[in-house]
Amino acid sequence: MARIVDLKTIFAEIPFDDGGRGEGITPSRWHSFHNVLVRLEDEDGLVGWGEAFAYFCAPAVVAAVEKMVAPLVVGKDIDDIPAWNQATQRALHIFGRYGITIFALSGVDIALWDIKAKRAGKRLAELVSQRARTDVEAYSSLVAYRDPVLVGRYAGQSVEEGFKHVKLHEIAADAIAAARPAMGDGIGLMVDVNCNWTIESTLKILPQLIADNTMWLEEPIFPPEDYKVMAQIEKQGIAIGAGENACTAFPFNELTSSITYPQPSLTKVGGVSVFLEIAAIAARAGKALMPHSPYFGPGYFATLNLFAALDERSLFEFLYVKPHALLGVETPLPINGRIALPAGKGIGFEPDEDVLRAFAAK
Repeated sequence: MARIVDLKTIFAEIPFDDGGRGEGITPSRWHSFHNVLVRLEDEDGLVGWGEAFAYFCAPAVVAAVEKMVAPLVVGKDIDDIPAWNQATQRALHIFGRYGITIFALSGVDIALWDIKAKRAGKRLAELVSQRARTDVEAYSSLVAYRDPVLVGRYAGQSVEEGFKHVKLHEIAADAIAAARPAMGDGIGLMVDVNCNWTIESTLKILPQLIADNTMWLEEPIFPPEDYKVMAQIEKQGIAIGAGENACTAFPFNELTSSITYPQPSLTKVGGVSVFLEIAAIAARAGKALMPHSPYFGPGYFATLNLFAALDERSLFEFLYVKPHALLGVETPLPINGRIALPAGKGIGFEPDEDVLRAFAAK
């Protein structure tokens, strides 16, 4: 690759509608996406785009990209991106190997891979895999409604739109119970409780989840790193999904051996380099990744591309909301529950400059 000569961060805040109150998961009401985009340019004028996870922490993520990661990439000629990623993890380890440091690394790593694929004249999907996939199966990931009526409405609506799998973010038994009658028996059901249950409450509700033929239960307990306890819950007859809050590939060795569905989040875990490492761990274990992807910027585009390297059993998480605008000029959206891979070179993301200006965070 040519030398990287410029790095810019762009912070855009885009409201969305979801039919709910925006409460129950985040520290305060969640009604807008906090997008931190990373733009890299090399000495030949090639531009790469990345995204760093930044919900409710965007100013800190911007600072981490610009003050911690930028000095390790600007001015460098980076041919081996995974090696650069590992070296950067080592250089930054005193700031912690979880959270904002790795979010920042993720955004820059994605942008580097975007440039690498563009330089090769390929989509990222073609660069990382020989598989010819034109689209992927998605599932509808509902927000936390905390209302059985709304759960039934939007679960049923998802099925009407062609989704064959629906995930809830509910913690109350009555809200969870409202989904299956609205969806019918032939639709996959997943339940993500965001670590809100105890071991005791999880075991108490398991018979209901098993009777509803729940495909997986996601992060039932706190802390989400307690893989041994989650493995014990699996032995009671239900598959467990976890990993969206894990950073770097290291914890996925234990996680993948403990549960059925590892769930790395591209913009949080360390970027494309780390995601591919985790995909290899899962493949060796015979496990299907179920990546976390509740975003619509470069992270969305890159995750779609990486499905070319994943098991056919993997499902793409599509957050079931309506953003007021989309960051990409041509953002592929679900049609009958499937999403086409982006057509352009690299990750396929081209920014809508009007949207970036209109929604620039103040």
